[in-house]
Amino acid sequence: MRGMILGALLTIIFTASNVYLGLKVGLTFSSAIPAAVISMAILKMAKDSNILENNMVQTQASAAGTLSAVIFIIPGMLMIGYWQHFEFWQTLIVSACGGCLGVLFTIPLRRAMVVHSDLPYPEGRAAAEILKVGDKKNSGEGLKEIFSGGIIGGLITLATNGLHLLGDNLSLWFGMGKGVSQFALGYSGALVGAGYLVGLAGGLAMLAGVLIAWGIFVPYFTAAGDPAVGQSMQDFAQSVYRDKVRLIGAGAMGVAAVWTLLGLLKPVADGVKEALQSMRVSSAVRQSHRTDTDLPMRTVLIIFGIMFFCLTAVFYSFVGVGGLSFGQEIFFALLGTVVAVAMGFFVAAACAYMAGMIGTSASPISGIIILGIIVSSLVIMTVSQAMGLFNSPEMIKFATAAAIFTTSIILSIACISNDNMQDLKTGYLVGATPWRQQIALLLGCVVGAFVIAPVLNLLYEAYGFTGALPRADMDPDAALAAPQANLMTTIAQGIFYRELPWEYIYCGIGVGVVIVAIDAILKRSTKKLCLPPLAVGMGIYLPPALQTPLIVGAIMGYLLERKLKARGKDDGAADAEAEAGRHRGTLFASGLIVGESLIGVLLALVIVLSVTGGGSSDPLSIVGSDFAGTAEWLGLAAFVLTLLVFCKFVLGRNSKS
Repeated sequence: MRGMILGALLTIIFTASNVYLGLKVGLTFSSAIPAAVISMAILKMAKDSNILENNMVQTQASAAGTLSAVIFIIPGMLMIGYWQHFEFWQTLIVSACGGCLGVLFTIPLRRAMVVHSDLPYPEGRAAAEILKVGDKKNSGEGLKEIFSGGIIGGLITLATNGLHLLGDNLSLWFGMGKGVSQFALGYSGALVGAGYLVGLAGGLAMLAGVLIAWGIFVPYFTAAGDPAVGQSMQDFAQSVYRDKVRLIGAGAMGVAAVWTLLGLLKPVADGVKEALQSMRVSSAVRQSHRTDTDLPMRTVLIIFGIMFFCLTAVFYSFVGVGGLSFGQEIFFALLGTVVAVAMGFFVAAACAYMAGMIGTSASPISGIIILGIIVSSLVIMTVSQAMGLFNSPEMIKFATAAAIFTTSIILSIACISNDNMQDLKTGYLVGATPWRQQIALLLGCVVGAFVIAPVLNLLYEAYGFTGALPRADMDPDAALAAPQANLMTTIAQGIFYRELPWEYIYCGIGVGVVIVAIDAILKRSTKKLCLPPLAVGMGIYLPPALQTPLIVGAIMGYLLERKLKARGKDDGAADAEAEAGRHRGTLFASGLIVGESLIGVLLALVIVLSVTGGGSSDPLSIVGSDFAGTAEWLGLAAFVLTLLVFCKFVLGRNSKS
């Protein structure tokens, strides 16, 4: 009970902060690892606290960092004029039910993707290492590595995102024929740590995606097109990437996600079969296997039924203002619920796999949600046309709103499934009970959902959104941009008004098919080589500055392991040497993630206090914009130094290298 209350309080605080920052400043933070650290600091004062209680708090509070992502689409309801304010109960039920379904949909995936899989789950492993080091039984073991990584990651994050003394990436532009491209290197130590935990296969697959995007598509489109009057080639290339190449990446990710889901069908079916068999097992037997026991299938089905009923009811309330007949309202309520649940299970599997591949923070949820908004819009448009309802501007607005509302449920499912698998991996590594974790996350979804609508409404009334101002006398320049919600709304309107550039999505589908074929050939002809299609799709879709530190970390980890094995051969202990170095590297990587996460939370709080008091959104900045060039190179120097220290920790003090 103590852990659940603390987890609920952290969930409320982190959810409100994430909603506020996501729309006001354009950033959010992952809450799982900060929650684990805060929990350990507080519960250390209790004599009977333990690692599992800390894990319970961390599991519940992790919902705050992910469920708040619903803000990246639901403001579209105001942007198209369907809502005049955020409907409290509708927003609450969409967030809570979508989040709970995300938990339920990952239950049959747990054994296949956590227990019997070699997916790295970088943040899940990092959280587990933090909890182990903070446990009283293991006090001091690994503390040096984690503390050192945390100090380095925290100081660099403070200097980068707070003081702005260091740049966060290096971008070098160059010509390729008549077109242009760029080399972008991000400086995030946390992403280097995540890349180290991800491993070589995932890193090289993402590198392949970056090369496809910036070595083929961006140069081609910039050579074939012309920039607008007064637009630089760099800005033109960025617009090409944003408007064309990312759609190609979304199409490739869609194919890869389907392929991934097909590969998971048998493990998922086995997981459902085991869950059904567990219904006939006594509670005593379940308790004896507690570390491998999920929520009983009977309970899952009951919760699923409640969630389905609540979603159907809220859909009926939502479509009730659309001017439809009673029968049409019932039909659209059921249609929206079925589409959201069916598409939700698909994205739950894809997002769970992405979380295992590269972690929660770097997962391209928006790419998966682009697929969600496309599917929802096409289904609703087709049905509306068949019913003769797609015949007026008001009905087109209604259909657009219904697609956004449906996708908001899909987004809630996707975010929580993405997060839940990391939590389950953490629990697996520290010996937690899965069904207790699943209950904790269900509660986290419900508690967090109560916070989202009030904060959204407060922000809307205070600032408004781009294209949606609550009062005529408000300043449009001060409105919140909400770029992700704008993007999803634009895609939905592009479908309903037949303006979406489908050719790029079709191109991405073709690319995805080719990548899947290459991966299948590699797996058949070799034992070690593979090209994970979903990671390649992510490489095309995600900004390169976000991926390059992951790639650097993955390649560095591979080279360090080879060095450790070569050094161990001289002593006749290659495997032991490699294992010890790998463990030191895991702890240091975890420290980098922790340091960046904690400073991110503290900066978020400082920004909230500053903005709410009428101050700047960069309250700690001590340099002007003219320092940006110097900061970029100072950031590179700090990044290289971080890599050298990382290598020193992995190789050990006595290394002669």
